[in-house]
Amino acid sequence: MTLKDIAERIWRAGLDAAAPRRLISDSVGIRGNALEIAGLSRPSKIFDLSAYENIYLIAFGKAAPGMAAAFMEILGRRVLSGVVVALPGEGPPAADAPGIRLIEAPHPLPDMRSSEAAREILTLAYAASARDLVFILLSGGGSAQVALPLPGISLEDKSRIGRALMLRGADITELNIVRKHLSAIKGGRLAEAAFPAEVVNIVISDVIGDDLETIASGASYWDSSTYEDARRVLEKFGLWEDGPAPVPATARQIIEDGLAGRIPETPKKDHPAFERVSSFIIGDNALALEAARREAEKLGFETQVAAAPDQGEARLAAKAYARRLLDLAAARKRQNGSRPICVLSGGELTVQVKGSGRGGRNQEFALGVLSELARSERTPASILEDLDWFVASLGTDGIDGNTEAAGAWISPLNFTRARELGLDVQALLNDNDSYGFFSRAGGLIVPGPTGTNVMDLRLMCLR
Repeated sequence: MTLKDIAERIWRAGLDAAAPRRLISDSVGIRGNALEIAGLSRPSKIFDLSAYENIYLIAFGKAAPGMAAAFMEILGRRVLSGVVVALPGEGPPAADAPGIRLIEAPHPLPDMRSSEAAREILTLAYAASARDLVFILLSGGGSAQVALPLPGISLEDKSRIGRALMLRGADITELNIVRKHLSAIKGGRLAEAAFPAEVVNIVISDVIGDDLETIASGASYWDSSTYEDARRVLEKFGLWEDGPAPVPATARQIIEDGLAGRIPETPKKDHPAFERVSSFIIGDNALALEAARREAEKLGFETQVAAAPDQGEARLAAKAYARRLLDLAAARKRQNGSRPICVLSGGELTVQVKGSGRGGRNQEFALGVLSELARSERTPASILEDLDWFVASLGTDGIDGNTEAAGAWISPLNFTRARELGLDVQALLNDNDSYGFFSRAGGLIVPGPTGTNVMDLRLMCLR
């Protein structure tokens, strides 16, 4: 097999491990009226379904269709009604179950369908009583799919703020702090709406540290952030004060009202609703990385998995990866006959968009590595000579930025091809046009939507 074939087998093993149907079937089981749920880092819990009058289902996020389909196969007609939110064209078989309504809503930018989905979910939550059980299946992407602004701000204004933060390189935690404080459903407000019903969150994590406050903007989990934090985030990225792209006046008014106590804060840990909320994380980036590691070992590679998740600016991470590749190559040449090696990492990087090109964080990372190799003072052509190497970065959801690709790879193939075509790697990188580079030199990874979302996978193979 080529190193490209091997790398694809490794990353597909990671994707398969994070498939939502598989995660639900591995984590949720039923015997009679006893429903048992097991999370990754907490003891399993058994729910006696006969103790509840009605059972409801809510599912949103990129993994919602697969999660809902598998969950309905387990509970079936025990679920009285529910709302499943899917990306357009990705409705689950569960949508055909009696009482389950399917709503399509987009990502990454919300529209009126996102508001419709939020209203339907809140209507169901408000209908639940103290004798009811509400299952909420959450995954990344839910923040955009389910979006209902607080009174006084339009969805257009709220979306404009989110887009401005993303373009300036805000990470998911910063983005969601602002989202939560302009939302009628995020930041624990969904759990507040369902109170006094019992709520069970079943979650696939797409954030570093598996922070339940951040996943899908913590709609059904308590929120420790404040209106003051939201203002700080906007100030950090130059959106609060008057300038070329200030926060809309409607949003400023809501945050100022929150700071003055004229509107309530998001519900905190001591809110009585959270005494009736249980949360189980059933899949995350570490689980996908472990599956990828096992596959690499199976294929004969010595493996190393990064101890900490990747975060921060994609170009800075790329510099570190390029140095690591050159160090590994130099060591391999000194140790002739050593085993091939595969270095794996995960996490989620950010990009400050200053150019007019197309791409995403994973493509920008890959192009950044290539740029660093091309201008390294360590003569990479000499160090990498006679070695086969491959670097890839992809989003597990199958989507990277504003393109149809999930990410990109680099190897001697497109390293050489770029020189033959006379592509100016640094100029394309400066224009944030990583997609423009890889669409010409080769290297795009286009698996299509995967139906899951556990951040990104990166790998570096050398033999």
